[in-house]
Amino acid sequence: MTALWIIALAICLLIIASAFFSSAETALTAASDARMHQLARNGNRRAALVEQLRSDREALIGTLLVGNNAVNVLASALATSAAIALFGDSGVFVATLAMTVILVLLAEVLPKSYAFNNANRYALRIAPLVKICFWLLLPLSVAVRWLAVKLLGPGSIEEETDEEELRGMIALQGRGSEDAQDRERNAMLASVLDLQEVSVDQIMTHRGAVSMVNAEDSPDAVLRFVLTSPFTRHPVYAGKPENIIGVLHVKNLLRAIEGADGRNMDRVDIAEIASQAYFIPETTALFDQLQAFRARREHFAIVVDEYGDFRGIVTLEDILEEIVGDIDDEHDEELAGLTAQPDGSVIVDGNVTIRDLNRTLGLELPDDKAATLAGLLLHESRTIPDPGQEFRFHHIRFRVIRRQGNRITSLRLWVGKPGRKARPGQTGKPDAGQETG
Repeated sequence: MTALWIIALAICLLIIASAFFSSAETALTAASDARMHQLARNGNRRAALVEQLRSDREALIGTLLVGNNAVNVLASALATSAAIALFGDSGVFVATLAMTVILVLLAEVLPKSYAFNNANRYALRIAPLVKICFWLLLPLSVAVRWLAVKLLGPGSIEEETDEEELRGMIALQGRGSEDAQDRERNAMLASVLDLQEVSVDQIMTHRGAVSMVNAEDSPDAVLRFVLTSPFTRHPVYAGKPENIIGVLHVKNLLRAIEGADGRNMDRVDIAEIASQAYFIPETTALFDQLQAFRARREHFAIVVDEYGDFRGIVTLEDILEEIVGDIDDEHDEELAGLTAQPDGSVIVDGNVTIRDLNRTLGLELPDDKAATLAGLLLHESRTIPDPGQEFRFHHIRFRVIRRQGNRITSLRLWVGKPGRKARPGQTGKPDAGQETG
C-alpha cells in the first residue's frame, strides 16, 4: 500500500511538471517582444533572461516539448502500473481514461489558458526555472533534432522570412477592422515593405509630362515660365529635351536675377545657375533610392534607361507618397489629366501613371508591364488602336479618344463611380512629380 501512495505522489508531481512545461511554452511564446525588450533595457534581469531564452526559439520549444512528453509518458506508465495492481487487466483502460482526462485538463488546458492570459508576468516569473530545465534537457533536445534532420532531410524545416512574418502580422491586424485610421496605418506599413519591390520607373513622372526649361531661352522667358509653374525644380536641357544638363531651382533663378539688379538680366546664364543633375537608372528600387536621397541630401533625380536616355523624373515626395498616400499643399491639384464625367466615366490622359490612377480611383490595374495607362492599353491590345476603338480589360471598359502619331493621348474609362473627382489641369502630376513649395 505504501508503494501505491509513493506512485500516486510521483504521478502528482509529474502532472505538476507537465503543467509547468505546457504553461512555460505558452507564456514564453506569447509574451510581448516589445515589453520584454523595454524591461531588459531598464535593467530587469528576468526580462533579459526571457530574451536570451527566446533568441533560439526552436531550441527552447524543442526542449520544453521533450520535457513535457517525457513527464507525460512517465506519469502514464506509473498510472497504468498502479491501475493494473488495483484492477487487474482492466486497469489499462482505467488508467488510459483517467490520465487522458487529468493530463488534458490539469496539464494542458488550464495551465495554457492561465499562461496565455498572463503571458508577460508569468514568463518573467518562470524564466529562471526554465533556464535550468533548458540546460538539463538540452542534450536530449539536440539529439532529437539531429535525428529528425537525419530521417527527414535538411530541407524538411520550412523557414519563414522576417518580411513574410511582418506581412502576415499586418494582414491579420487589419483583417475585419472598421477603423479608418487602423486601415490607413496598416496600408502604410505594407507600403514600407513594398519599397524594395517597386522600382522608380513605376512611380516616376514620364518625360512627356515633365515641366522643363530650355537653357537657350532668355532669362525673362524662363522667369515667366517658372512663375506660372507649380514646381520649384525644373530639369534644364540644351538643344533638345533629351539632353539634360542640370536642374534649375526657382530660388537660384530669383537670386541670380536679384543679383543682376534688373539691368543686366540678359546676362544671367541659366545653364550656369542650374545645379548638377543627379541621374539614376529606372530599375532602382524605391527603398534604395530613398536611402540614396538621404545620403546625398537630394530631393530630385533624373531617371534614365539602360541606354542612358531620359525617361522621366522622380522626387523624394514621390517615394514618401508611396508610403503615406498623396501629400497635397496649397499649389497642388487633384490628379491632373483626369476628368470625371456626369455618366460616371472618366477621361484620362494617356500618360497618367497606373499607380496614380489606382490610388485615385481605387482600382487594381497591374503596373508590372507598363507604367502609364496608354502603355497598359498597348500591352493588353497588342496593337496601336485608332480613336473610337473600345477594349475591355481587367473588368474596365476603355475607349480611345485621341491619338497623336503612335501615342495615345486621351482615353475614356468606365469604372463606375470614381473615388474622387479630378479637376482638369496640366498633364502630369503636379502634387509630387517635381515638388511644389
